Amino acid sequence: MKEHIDRTLEPVLKHRLFAGKVLIVYGARQVGKTTLAQRVLAHLPEGMTVVSLNGDLPDTRLLLEDATPERIRSLLAGKRVLFIDEAQNIADIGMILKRLVDAMPEVQVIVAGSSSFDLANRTSEPLTGRKFAYTLMPLSFEELKGATDLAAERANIERRLVFGAYPEIVTHEDDAAERLRTLAGSYLYKDVFALQAVRNPALLEKLLRALSLQCGSEVSYREVGQLIGLDGKTVERYVDVLCRSFVLFVLPAFSRNSRNELKRAQKVFFLDCGIRNAVIGNFLPLAQRSDTGALWENYLMSERYKWRLTHASDTRAYFWRTHGQAELDLVEESTKGLSAFEFKWGDRRSARIPAAFTSAYPDARVEIITRANYDLFLLETA
Repeated sequence: MKEHIDRTLEPVLKHRLFAGKVLIVYGARQVGKTTLAQRVLAHLPEGMTVVSLNGDLPDTRLLLEDATPERIRSLLAGKRVLFIDEAQNIADIGMILKRLVDAMPEVQVIVAGSSSFDLANRTSEPLTGRKFAYTLMPLSFEELKGATDLAAERANIERRLVFGAYPEIVTHEDDAAERLRTLAGSYLYKDVFALQAVRNPALLEKLLRALSLQCGSEVSYREVGQLIGLDGKTVERYVDVLCRSFVLFVLPAFSRNSRNELKRAQKVFFLDCGIRNAVIGNFLPLAQRSDTGALWENYLMSERYKWRLTHASDTRAYFWRTHGQAELDLVEESTKGLSAFEFKWGDRRSARIPAAFTSAYPDARVEIITRANYDLFLLETA
């Protein structure tokens, strides 16, 4: 695997340069936000000067938090681009960015942040109509295929289920397990704890372990809370925090017209299989595991999540289940209609599309996704 892997977001950001908007890139730590910004900046016309600041540094925070229009003009005099990394650490970042844009509209501002909490909330109102916001995820199947070829990436499927697709993990295969332990231990929860939204690290780790063992299953926050010593509302709040920190995502139940369909249920998935396996400390190969089916479902769910971000942002995702236990893994709803998918790691012949679904939604596209055709599923055009 080559050291640099092209990201699908790179040409999008380049296209948006100097359109009079702040460019904001959200994403978990270590997914490559800084590298992406540097790639974009490296392709600016020759002689175009850049100011780069890091919100982790106290001097940067002092500089920007007292940024009067005069100071802004002094800081950016003769410059065309301002890049602010780790912007979530800067108080009043939304108003600061607004002042930057108002004082120097000819300067392109690019912002990266590893927590969507405050960065999204604090920039939403001040930057109304003044920003383009994007989310960078761990490497996608599409990006990895582009770094080698389709056959090579398909051959890596078992590795992706065990070690995931964080850039550092993909490009350092020899010690992937050790690097994942460090990533999960040193970076994964930093933004969560910094926000003081979760005050008990031990309980958070118990929650993540409990959720990792329920991948692919319907999750009851009340029952999970009873298992680890929290009330259901607190579990729900913790899950929301972890989703906003790009650790988890939630899939709600789909229901439109049947009293037999579940309506208030949810499944919880990890955005990266490697992080999920780091949480439970299991990097065994698939042949020695009992959770391959759950990993396969989590992998396809997370990859399709990335696909929707890139190609079909208006598409909504659900799972479907009836009180009689008929189930489909994924239902997507868009202006084109419904699409339903069942994921199967093993023999395709044992997979079934429930008659209850096709009867209720006869116009829906339905498909079984296996190791034979999953690449078509992850590379299709919207």
